[in-house]
Amino acid sequence: MTTTFSVEPGGSLRGDLRVPGDKSISHRSIMFGALAEGRTRVSGFLDGEDCLATLVAFQAMGVPIERRERHTLIIDGVGLHGLREPQTPLDMGNSGTAMRLMCGVLAGQPFDSVLVGDASLGRRPMRRVTDPLAEMGARIDTGENGTPPLHVHGGQRLRGRRHTLSVASAQVKSALLLAGLWSDGETCVTEPAPTRDHTERMLLGFGYDLHRDGRRTCLQGGGRLTGRAVEVPADMSSAAFFLVGGSIAEGSDLLLRHVGVNPTRTGAIDILRLMGASIEIREPREIGGEPVADLHVRSAPLRGVRIPPELVPLAIDEFPALFVAAACAEGETVLAGAEELRVKESDRIQVMADGLSALGVRCEVLPDGIRIQGRGILDAGTVSSHGDHRVAMSFAMAALRARGSIVIRDCDNVATSFPDFAGLAARAGLEIRST
Repeated sequence: MTTTFSVEPGGSLRGDLRVPGDKSISHRSIMFGALAEGRTRVSGFLDGEDCLATLVAFQAMGVPIERRERHTLIIDGVGLHGLREPQTPLDMGNSGTAMRLMCGVLAGQPFDSVLVGDASLGRRPMRRVTDPLAEMGARIDTGENGTPPLHVHGGQRLRGRRHTLSVASAQVKSALLLAGLWSDGETCVTEPAPTRDHTERMLLGFGYDLHRDGRRTCLQGGGRLTGRAVEVPADMSSAAFFLVGGSIAEGSDLLLRHVGVNPTRTGAIDILRLMGASIEIREPREIGGEPVADLHVRSAPLRGVRIPPELVPLAIDEFPALFVAAACAEGETVLAGAEELRVKESDRIQVMADGLSALGVRCEVLPDGIRIQGRGILDAGTVSSHGDHRVAMSFAMAALRARGSIVIRDCDNVATSFPDFAGLAARAGLEIRST
């Protein structure tokens, strides 16, 4: 049996709420806390399945990690050279972020290790990380098609290298910078477009020297990290579902507290505003090196747009929700340059197009994007998330502008990033049942 969402049509979203902690920052807080010298206290930690997989992996490598409260961790770091060989494969569950970043961490260790994941992660490409790591001297064996499981051979001498990425990917960039911590000489990564910079900010926060010049980031191997306090802001990717829902549902008035507004993560806000959304950024502030603000969203008529290419990497995880906004807008929305969406937890372009078509929306799938003809009101219907948490939550919000109930199947993986999505959405006004 798998989880199914059943959502009744109509309604609005209202209230004052806080979505769970940022998944990307939660993953990195464990990694850097484990590799630091001294104690790290993490508050606001996302206790979703993805981040818990990272936690368990570092415990398996000898790092003492205590959960004081549901969202607080105490990590006694073992330093860059203190990890121990795990006795079993490290299971990354559904998390591509964890697996790709762990490649960078494990490439520099003196012991062998194996990374595995669930069926969805087992289909995701890993050579985009393992190939450039091999150029630094790493030895990582993949499955036949470049997919997990991954066998990381320890005891390799890593050499710093200048990397120029062909695809804008924070995961690849982060894996290479992490490997650079154990490398001889300087490691530099130049990306074709800005991507989320949580790794760079956290390295600096943990006292590691690096240099940033535009789209290039460089660091010298052989330094050290020092434990610190980390406060994890609310996740912009989780807030995006409520930003879309609050925009499309008449009468909505919603305040989202303490959301991370790192400029490499706010593409969804920029795109929604281009479409006519009413989103106000209140009380911007900085917490632990990350920009944070409260977001006030009210319903507004949306119009279709051609999404600017420079915003694509800044909203890459939020596009399933943005596709729902496009379906509810007046006119055509066109996205191009988003090939990355085809290698997420699902082929998000095709899966969203199939689901929207089932709800009466005309879509044209492009090799690197999609064309959506907005129609304002959607039909009732049944869709499958194909095990993709962001697809499931996006279609739940679509019911706010539907003529009848929307049923979303295969929603188990919502727990990977947003464990109480159905409960929080119901408190905000969505008529949702989880069975």
